[in-house]
Amino acid sequence: MTSILTAGSSAPVLASFSCSNSAPDGALSGGNAVRAGVKVSRSTNLSGIRRSGNLNAFSQGVRSFSVGSGGILSTRRNRNLHVVAASPPAEEVAISTEPLTKQDLIAYLASGCKPREKWRIGTEHEKFGFELDTLRPAEYSKIAALLEGLAERFEWERVLENGNIIALKMNGQSVSLEPGGQFELSGAPLETLHQTCAEVNSHLYQVKAVAEDLGLGFLGIGFNPKWPVSEIPVMPKGRYDIMRNYMPKVVSHGLDMMFRTCTVQVNLDFSSEEDMVKKFQVGLALQPIATALFANSPFSDGKPNGYISYRSHIWTDVDKNRTGDLPFVFSGKFGFEDYVDYALDVPMYFVYRKGRYIDCAGLSFKDFLNGKLPNMPGETPTLNDWENHLTTIFPEVRLKRYLEMRGADGGPWKRLCALPAFWVGLLYDDESLQGALDIIHDWTEGERAMLRRKVPKMGLQTPFRDGLLKHVTQDVFQLAKEGLRRRGYKEVGFLNELEDTVKSGKTVSEKLLESYHGKWGGTVDPVFEELLY
Repeated sequence: MTSILTAGSSAPVLASFSCSNSAPDGALSGGNAVRAGVKVSRSTNLSGIRRSGNLNAFSQGVRSFSVGSGGILSTRRNRNLHVVAASPPAEEVAISTEPLTKQDLIAYLASGCKPREKWRIGTEHEKFGFELDTLRPAEYSKIAALLEGLAERFEWERVLENGNIIALKMNGQSVSLEPGGQFELSGAPLETLHQTCAEVNSHLYQVKAVAEDLGLGFLGIGFNPKWPVSEIPVMPKGRYDIMRNYMPKVVSHGLDMMFRTCTVQVNLDFSSEEDMVKKFQVGLALQPIATALFANSPFSDGKPNGYISYRSHIWTDVDKNRTGDLPFVFSGKFGFEDYVDYALDVPMYFVYRKGRYIDCAGLSFKDFLNGKLPNMPGETPTLNDWENHLTTIFPEVRLKRYLEMRGADGGPWKRLCALPAFWVGLLYDDESLQGALDIIHDWTEGERAMLRRKVPKMGLQTPFRDGLLKHVTQDVFQLAKEGLRRRGYKEVGFLNELEDTVKSGKTVSEKLLESYHGKWGGTVDPVFEELLY
């Protein structure tokens, strides 16, 4: 466990993971194999007895230690875990001769540790497909034709579910469908912002080339500006059927999140548990700034909705068991184990077996570990089940074997490159990361919660302490620029798209609202042309 939040210097490590630097490139894509050869050590004081474990969970087997009766250290036998590459949901990524333990789940997260020279950038973005002549959401038949066209013309590999094409993959990238047909690129792990931006541009070119022949366009915005959930086609993916049935039982806006939101996010690496904690804390505390800078969802149901990031507001009422800003990350003793404890308490959605989804909505992964799932008695999880479970947790920053920054609306193509630039500048440079920690070190839980609550409506004009969030943003933005300069890849220009927003405090949403009340004459239809890719 690691305590981080101190101004000017890093706090001491109370207990830590030591992560092997033998991991290969490519930590960021969901399609990558679990990396082998990761050594994890942990020391914890238990009633005066030192307990240590050496987990080499992903290649040579697992050797762990537990305190036996009378305080005697006993050894659990090794077990071999054979790793194969697969994209979730997939079966038997890890085949274990024994049930997994909590320590295996911790080791899985720790396996993401990488030396700085192997840090990569993974960008993901979603967009709304629509019929160019009617502006209606694209039906699955058109989306399927688009996927087929991309596969035929650009040599993507098809991914099928029950005979339906639902995704494409190629060279570490994947193209997939969200519940309402939102079209998502999950980019490959790349070294520079130039590479990840070129990847985005190539993808948008390919999509546009095929989509125009089908009469489709794609809209870069954070929330569907015109159509209600009832008018949005459902994509044929089993996991979404389970979520669609479960969401209304626990939240008001779950279906809005599934069918009417789009985001852009960046996935970033860490070198150690301590480095992960620093980046997690900065990411969570400053996520409202990203929400404001990229705010681009002021319309719903054909009119203004009272927010500049309605997408962000929607997420405040999407199953509180699996969303939020995670105050425990700032507890002073947070580490990989604490995130595992949190994730184990999040109710399950599904288990994937033999090509089908088994509905486990609301059940406990802890029970699954113990072979006590009511609808799968005696069966225990694989590491891929754990990986799939982690994808069903939706905080503003999410930990897998990397960190996902999840607070930004989908938007115009230039901002798809600005979002990773903002976070890379802050988190991949030691001076900028420490500068950000210095800014947030005395922010209270109440202040962080206030920003999360108010920024979706007020943006950079949100009052904060003796000024506005805009003023904090200007300092943070400068840190991001300086961090990019020190990286030495001439990447600062990717932040140019944000300069006006940072200086003026006026977001894209506020400019769209001006157009709605002015030259658009009170209709949202022109936004489909304004933000067309």
